[in-house]
Amino acid sequence: MDLTAKPLGWIEVDNALVKVYVFDGFVQAIAFMSSAAPLIEAMNHHPEWTNVYNRVTVRLTTHDAGHTVTDLDRQLAQALDRHYEAFVGAEVNQ
Repeated sequence: MDLTAKPLGWIEVDNALVKVYVFDGFVQAIAFMSSAAPLIEAMNHHPEWTNVYNRVTVRLTTHDAGHTVTDLDRQLAQALDRHYEAFVGAEVNQ
């Protein structure tokens, strides 16, 4: 696994990885956030994320490393992509 590369579908903006996940509606978006919480907690690397209706925007940066993108951010991005794919049963390359 190449951790120096940006995970597919993520963009780097202001020293952070950013991605928007799209769902069928609000309830599914909130359910995704809730179901991803244990995974995030287990990694002990908490994203900045917001929900607006059927979208969840995730922003990953490592505060302890001076607000830069680190391998931990890339690992969480990949984990969230796998979780999203399993959650909605769809391609993550939206």
